[in-house]
Amino acid sequence: MRGPHNIWRLIRTGATLERTGAMKQLLDAYEAPGLVRVALRGLAWPFQWLGVKGDAAFPPIPRALQALGPAYIKFGQIISTRPDLVGDDLAAELRVLQDRLPPFDTALARAAVEVEIGQPLDAVFDTFSGPVAAASIAQVHRGTLKDSGEDVAIKVLRPGITKAFRRDIDAFYLAANAIEFLSPASRRLRPTEVIDHFAGVVAGELDLRLEAASASEFAANTEHDEGFELPRVDWNLSGRSVMVMTWAEGVALGDNAALDAAGHDRATLSKRVLQLFLSHALRDGFFHADMHQGNLKVAPSGNIIAYDFGIMGHIDEYTRRVYAEILYGFIKRDYMRVAQVHFEAGYVPADRDVDEFARAIRAVGEPIFGMDATKISMGRLLSYLFEVTERFGMETRTELILLQRTMVVVEGVARSLDPQMNIWETAKPVVEDYIKQSLGPRALAKDLKKTAQVLARFGPRLPALVEAALIRQAEPPRAAPKPSAWRPAGLILAGVVIGALLMGAAMALGAF
Repeated sequence: MRGPHNIWRLIRTGATLERTGAMKQLLDAYEAPGLVRVALRGLAWPFQWLGVKGDAAFPPIPRALQALGPAYIKFGQIISTRPDLVGDDLAAELRVLQDRLPPFDTALARAAVEVEIGQPLDAVFDTFSGPVAAASIAQVHRGTLKDSGEDVAIKVLRPGITKAFRRDIDAFYLAANAIEFLSPASRRLRPTEVIDHFAGVVAGELDLRLEAASASEFAANTEHDEGFELPRVDWNLSGRSVMVMTWAEGVALGDNAALDAAGHDRATLSKRVLQLFLSHALRDGFFHADMHQGNLKVAPSGNIIAYDFGIMGHIDEYTRRVYAEILYGFIKRDYMRVAQVHFEAGYVPADRDVDEFARAIRAVGEPIFGMDATKISMGRLLSYLFEVTERFGMETRTELILLQRTMVVVEGVARSLDPQMNIWETAKPVVEDYIKQSLGPRALAKDLKKTAQVLARFGPRLPALVEAALIRQAEPPRAAPKPSAWRPAGLILAGVVIGALLMGAAMALGAF
């Protein structure tokens, strides 16, 4: 589906922004220079009649994003949590995109549920409400199970959402390809790979069976987390387009007035939401990657309830350790260590100067310390950080995009609860605990045990592999032998020797 025909989609995007008044509001909000203002509006104005009117009940920017489709709505949901970047007024306007979008007909939802469960709705549910929340990809109904009387949330995909989302992503691919072609300097940011990554992630939201599996795994990982709870999935009533979970009763985390009226301590909730995210990302490597206010509630007990598990993030153990060391270096203000970790992990090209990079990192980190959140300009900070990455030739790490994006969203949620919250002081105990668990002697023993177990599984095959490698080694050289012909045998023999050493070391450390 990708191709020049998607130019129409991009033209319609600019036309919709102009027609709804969103273009002017965006340019005013960011104080765009005169030439940029004239160029953008000059290009969009003649085509505004091609734009979508959208819902006039919405303010201009949410109106345009809602009219343009699910991928644009997702973008609006993300930036709605960052009043420090877009301003308090615009952030408040964009929150309507989280769970207050126009719903689709309840009759269509009822029909979809009946198809999914394979029996009449009334045979399973005593009650089935109209939509209680409508988001970009699905909407939620409240119901009561006939056999148990339990209140449940019934999530149903929007009709035609898969096709609509793919159409948006195709247009984004065209834009990314155009950016790479017109601006070679942008290629280090890998815009096409970035879209590949997000397309894959959000595609998981379009199959609710995957979301149910994510919810189940997340619940198992966080079962003992204090101050945190999750709804339970009813597997018997869930499928590709429908998911049923226990009803989560609580106050929306984005409603500060309601939280205050219920007697909840917003400063405590602010710290908890950030620390929970870091704990899940570092400890488990599996985290809720869509933690905006629309997906979080506070139970009467004060526990934070998370739901909507369509976008979950996963990072491997090595990457978690790198990420933790970088955070820890910032917390300790050890900028040389932060720089060294970037080089060791290959995030910065080896031919760059580590001392110079450390000084540049110091200029990013130092303004943060000793200041409360209200005095930190994250816009300026991110702008300077981008300049640093460009100057040192850092490429976008696609495996970290979701983690970085979620960190931004969670920080925005935490600051909306307590503007005075200091992210570094809040993160410190979680990161320190992870460092102790993952980089000390106990972690070494654990790593040795894992390595020994892998080698043990391949143990029966090692003699045959070594013999085959030695036979190849003994064969007479050919006319044009490859320089690396010796390497397989050498690597296998080295693996056997290292494996034996690791096995002995693991046993000595008491790993078994």
